Amino acid sequence: MSSTQTLVCVKQVKQEAVEEWDETMPLPGDIVEGIAEEPNDDLLFVKAKGRSEFSLQLGKVGRRREELWLKVRRGERVLKLRVCVVPERSSKLQKKFTFRAASSDKHVAVLADLTFDQCCELQEMSRRVVKVTPIGFNQKGVKYDWKMKVGTYLPDPRSTVVSSIIFMALATETCAGATTVRAMAWFTAAVSSGIPLVFINIQTEQIINSQNYAATIQISQAIRLWFLPGIEEKLIELKPKHGDLRFGMDIKRTEEGFICVNRVTRGTAADRAGLRQLHEEATRTGHLVVISRLDGKSLMPSQASSAGLIHCCDNANIKETLNSALEDLDSIKLHIMSWPNNARTDHTGRAGAAMLRPPT
Repeated sequence: MSSTQTLVCVKQVKQEAVEEWDETMPLPGDIVEGIAEEPNDDLLFVKAKGRSEFSLQLGKVGRRREELWLKVRRGERVLKLRVCVVPERSSKLQKKFTFRAASSDKHVAVLADLTFDQCCELQEMSRRVVKVTPIGFNQKGVKYDWKMKVGTYLPDPRSTVVSSIIFMALATETCAGATTVRAMAWFTAAVSSGIPLVFINIQTEQIINSQNYAATIQISQAIRLWFLPGIEEKLIELKPKHGDLRFGMDIKRTEEGFICVNRVTRGTAADRAGLRQLHEEATRTGHLVVISRLDGKSLMPSQASSAGLIHCCDNANIKETLNSALEDLDSIKLHIMSWPNNARTDHTGRAGAAMLRPPT
């Protein structure tokens, strides 16, 4: 079917109470195929060729019968619905007709000539709002202590647990498959370098690009990769003492844009918090000690741009945050990504959600 060819379609209904809609009524998106006085013989159905002509047909048939049968196409099905012909109230110069559901005076259809794609979009909306058959028991809303749950079961109140990075298509990439290849190369390289990421999902996204209101809107496709930052985010708190000149950890950024601990000095706040021992264990097993968040703020890369650049946290900004806390002798909290075989995992309730893993 041509994308420009139009069909007689129910554009909307004037019954605003969608909870009263049901499958026996005309619904937005229904493609009108014809009308007849009796439902049994398909040959008697007068075909709907266009909205204006169909309105005239409704007026003629409506003079003879109070109730008619309407044949509509809804998805893969063809349905026959009982309707009543009614005049369009918005039409003043020329009398036009439409129909309403036989079971409700309020359920009046507004007809239009729409493309097949437009009809399908309206049908999808109708499908979501109409309860075809009641399933299970009735449901009701109950109160939930969101604040308490967030504070108890997340590694940090600002933690989303799951993370993602979006890959914008390069100028040379003409399909989603090419961008997906780069996304999975990035993920595999990160894991191979010693970063404990756990794959969750990958999806396509449409990105709208427009510099100003007068510019032409361009839509490009991107790939978003979802992952867990390890099997859990382990909390480590660095507590400085009087006389400490630094927290005692050196950080570096990996090629994939993650921030990891490069070295820990003995006798410092980082050493006292157990970070040196954790770093030594990770070094022996070929893993990295990756910081997922600093004082609740994410340190993970968020985007790979269309120029091929990875957008990640600035080392200088991180060091500035650490120095500011040290000057005020304030403790600072780190969350470290944990590997599955990490013997030092702290099994506390606060990390429960972060330990969720996809099925293998």
